[in-house]
Formats: sequence, structure tokens, C-alpha cells
Amino acid sequence: MLRSHFSNEDITVYAIIEDSGTQIKVSQGDTVEVDLREIEGGAQQIVFGRVLAIGTADGAPARVGAPYITGASVTATVLAETRSRKTVSVKYKRRKGTRKKIGHRQGYLKVRIDSIAS
Repeated sequence: MLRSHFSNEDITVYAIIEDSGTQIKVSQGDTVEVDLREIEGGAQQIVFGRVLAIGTADGAPARVGAPYITGASVTATVLAETRSRKTVSVKYKRRKGTRKKIGHRQGYLKVRIDSIAS
């Protein structure tokens, strides 16, 4: 087996986190969009504590929680508030002359993953 010269924190390749009922696979340096939320005190850091799994580069099997890994966290920096492309839905009732067009844009927070702590 190959031995790595990295410390234990450097060999983490990915983590699967849960946010608002969605599972997201992230790596250090990734930029992802998560659901919009209020950030206390205007903080620029978000800590995701619901880590479902952590995989490493040294070929070891991934650590999987039941349901979460105790003590594991993912730290991210808030980059911007964004909105998705507009989704348009149309309501129509035949023979009634009723038509209604509805548009929606979902709000997101764009974050950059800084570190994965196991």
C-alpha cells in the first residue's frame, strides 16, 4: 500500500453534506449553491454540521455516518446571494377563458468550500 506524506486533514477528498433536505457532494475549493437563509450577524462563514460521508484519497473506504458523522463539519465562505433562472408555469382551464401565467425565481447562496474537518 502506498503511504501518503500528507497529514490526516490534507487527504480528505470529498464530503457529502445535507442541507435543507438535499445531499450535496463537495470538495475543498468547490463553489456550490445552497438554499437561501438568514446569516446571523452578517457572518461570512457557514458551518455545515450534517456530514453524511467523508471519502479520502488514500484508497481507504469512505466513513459513513448513521445518519451523520459525529464531530465532522464543513466550513464554507459566502460569496454572493444569487437567483436561479425564471421558471414559468401556466394555469389553463378549457372552455372557461381562464389563463394565468406565473413566474418564480428561487434564491440561493453561492458558497466556496474552505475546509472539511473530520
